[in-house]
Amino acid sequence: MKRAFILGAAALLAAGMPLQYVLAQSGKSAENAAAAKSKQAAEFAQFHDELEQDNPAELFEMKGKELWQAKRGPKHASLERCDLGLGPGVVKGAYVQLPRYFADVGRVMDAERRIVYCMVTLQGFKKADLAKQPFSTPDRTPDPVSLVAYVAAKSRSVKSATPQNNAQEREAYAVGREIFNYRAGPYDFSCATCHGQMGKRIRRQDLPDLASKQQAINGYQGWPGYRLTGGLMHTLQWRMNDCFRQQRFPEPGYLSETITDLLTYLAVNANGHVYTGPGIKR
Repeated sequence: MKRAFILGAAALLAAGMPLQYVLAQSGKSAENAAAAKSKQAAEFAQFHDELEQDNPAELFEMKGKELWQAKRGPKHASLERCDLGLGPGVVKGAYVQLPRYFADVGRVMDAERRIVYCMVTLQGFKKADLAKQPFSTPDRTPDPVSLVAYVAAKSRSVKSATPQNNAQEREAYAVGREIFNYRAGPYDFSCATCHGQMGKRIRRQDLPDLASKQQAINGYQGWPGYRLTGGLMHTLQWRMNDCFRQQRFPEPGYLSETITDLLTYLAVNANGHVYTGPGIKR
């Protein structure tokens, strides 16, 4: 855009136009460009809001509820005794208080990690089997994805309050912050390269500053989410894994400590914001 302004101004000057006239025309062009950008953003926001009224994510929420209540697995048990941090079977408000420390395993766990843990311990599924294809494809939505959608939906309209009450939770946050800012790989990228400053964008995609309290909720808002690109339901486990892929980093293993720590950092930064997911993503 700047280059176009310069070339246009040079052409007007070459035609003998006064400098003040040239500057005025350049200013109008800048105003017009800003107005067009603002209009485009408003139109997309309206389009997004209309889609949210008939959000396909609700289908996965309903499937997740069925899976939560059904007696399944080698132990023929439901997940209704799963403890997500607020007591066995308590789902409402749990998602926005994760990741958190669980004494029964002696570690910090995020939502998907904890749900899979319950599937293994309560229902008898094997973690290795669940990790074979953990992310959605056009042919299959893994059960943990629908379960996360159900659990997340039970925290809709609740303020985020991921705890930092003990040494393990504070350590997870500190390690997550280091991961967020760690630069490496063939492009010398970090998470902060794209999400460490306000006002950045890639093509038409605005990039929120996830280190700031003001915009940190954008790292969580709408996830898990139904992605218009591909028509698939995804969780934050997939989103973080895909960010590592885009940085050309080695992709972490499913439910790894690395992802939990990174999600702890993002979630704590978003504390105090009202959660409105699951949502729709581009």
